[in-house]
Amino acid sequence: MVRVSVAVEGPLDEAVINRLAQLTEIEIGTVYGKEGKNALRSKINGYNHAAKFSPWVVLVDLNHEYECAPLLLASWLPRPTPYMCLRVAVKKIESWFLADRTNIAAFLGVSASLLPRSPDLEEDAKRTLVNLARRSRYLSIRRDLVPTQSSGRQVGPAYTSRMADFVNKIWDPSRATEESPSLSKCIAALDQISLI
Repeated sequence: MVRVSVAVEGPLDEAVINRLAQLTEIEIGTVYGKEGKNALRSKINGYNHAAKFSPWVVLVDLNHEYECAPLLLASWLPRPTPYMCLRVAVKKIESWFLADRTNIAAFLGVSASLLPRSPDLEEDAKRTLVNLARRSRYLSIRRDLVPTQSSGRQVGPAYTSRMADFVNKIWDPSRATEESPSLSKCIAALDQISLI
């Protein structure tokens, strides 16, 4: 197995990259970052330099800063080194969860018919997921994923831990690739690393 260094925005992204590694012939080494997108951006040149010598994967959300993933890639890393793999979740990592329609619907306790048909096109997949959780038949999902009005937060108090649990135990990335082109491209890129 190829051992890969990784940099991500946060702990949920770390859970995702660990799950994707299970599908490919790569082994996750040290995971860097986990301090948000701006911190990741400020360190990308250092990660790129390290990727001259060994494989690196950097995973980042597109959000609304760029119109498309290629523009982000060109801006962040116009000259990637040979072992650098910078991948972009379009537009947020949550779109990849929504793409596994059957499992995320069961986890959230909602009808699969409520889920978007093209999750990569969602303007804010995290907000979509939280709004679906508002309709959950499970009190624990509503309590953990949905913020209270007074909190001023976008997500509930146990959002990250509950979604990481979903990623680790339930999420089927292979199925999700059918609905998410950006996830499909990410897995294909990880497969290429395994050939190094």
